[in-house]
Amino acid sequence: MTRYEVTRRAALRAGVAGVAGATLPVFNVQAQNSAGVLRCAFWEHWVPAGNDIIRELCEEWGAKNRVEVKIDRLVSAGNQILLTIASEAQSRSGHDIIAMPTWEPSSHARLLEPVDDVVGRLQKKYGAITPAAEYLAKREGAWRAVPAVAGTQTKPPCIRYDLFQQHAGIDIRAMWPAKPERGPGADTWNWDTFLKAAEKCNAAGYPFALPMGQYSDAVDWVGALFRSFGASMMDAEGQVTIRGNDKLKQATEYVIRLSKQLPDDVWAWDDASNNRALISGKSALIFNPPSAWAVAKRDAPQVAEKSWYAPFPAGPEGRFTPFLPYFWGIWSFSKNKTAAKSLLEFLSDRSSAERQSTATNGYDLPPFQSMSDFKVWETEGPPAGFAFNYPDKPHQQAQLTVAFAPAPAETAVQAYVQAVNTKMIARIAQGGQSMAEAMGWAEGELRNFARG
Repeated sequence: MTRYEVTRRAALRAGVAGVAGATLPVFNVQAQNSAGVLRCAFWEHWVPAGNDIIRELCEEWGAKNRVEVKIDRLVSAGNQILLTIASEAQSRSGHDIIAMPTWEPSSHARLLEPVDDVVGRLQKKYGAITPAAEYLAKREGAWRAVPAVAGTQTKPPCIRYDLFQQHAGIDIRAMWPAKPERGPGADTWNWDTFLKAAEKCNAAGYPFALPMGQYSDAVDWVGALFRSFGASMMDAEGQVTIRGNDKLKQATEYVIRLSKQLPDDVWAWDDASNNRALISGKSALIFNPPSAWAVAKRDAPQVAEKSWYAPFPAGPEGRFTPFLPYFWGIWSFSKNKTAAKSLLEFLSDRSSAERQSTATNGYDLPPFQSMSDFKVWETEGPPAGFAFNYPDKPHQQAQLTVAFAPAPAETAVQAYVQAVNTKMIARIAQGGQSMAEAMGWAEGELRNFARG
């Protein structure tokens, strides 16, 4: 994953100059007797087939609707996607449709065309969109972007089932089989069981590879754990809730105990470190989408064929899964809003969504739980069915979550980018501060963000 590290002000300052000099690859989807042009900026997928399927779907839609679709690709590297969004927002010109990472729809809500009509029709067909996506994309009573399939991921445990069974005594495939059901012991899959397994696997020389630094993988999993303890650092009104928060103390104490079973250098890890640990064969568990498995399938097949997904462990207040979505937004200054809405509705349709998920080996996730039954998660492997529990499914009894929710997004994004949760823990575990000192620091940071 790529660190989400550019502030809005910095992006705006750099946006026009940076993007004006950039050359973006352009793909034209032509249709005879064209009834218009639609300019789209889609995310450059980690999986090349993910780009191909978007192009194919746009070709089909363009031919049917006699619209010429022009596609640009925006890469995460160098924050090109953030700079492009900032530049177009400032200049009020550019694409009709633009892909947006997690926090961007909220940041640019007033410049995005409301898409309540599109989202309403989709929800009528497929059920409610996950509340975590609604938290990020709905502002002032209106949906400002459509939750995308392409690029959307969760980060549940990817487990070496052989090491888990040998050293922790847990048959994770039996507990969470490739079926819509809970197996023996599933009710005990909680943070207490997780810590005991971490201790045993670490003692055997196969520690869990859980980053504790300032990048998104670390912020995401710690944020989900905090939610499962009921440990919110801010409430929905933006009030800081750290002082006297016993649930936050309990969650922090747990993470500190767990960190002692992790590799010593996890405090400096980036978002590729856990992937490397799994692929090397030296770790029993990571929190990640199937991208690490895909690399292992190519470079270390003996690791890939013994990997298995399980839901996130449950805490005292439930099971919460780290969620990192993408969105498709339509600029309010678009000259072809009707066509843009039609294309986004087509890309979000069940058949189109399944083609996207299948093309990316199950990486891409639709925002509807009713679409968690695509065949790709039953058949992808080896081993076949390893990713069955990667999507959020009803039998898991989980909720998707974004770190620092339910705080107002304009404040939560600052806490997210600054990794306040993992920095607070590091101040205790690595910096020698007391719990009160570290929590006092975090309280000060969040109050500054809330004041703007």
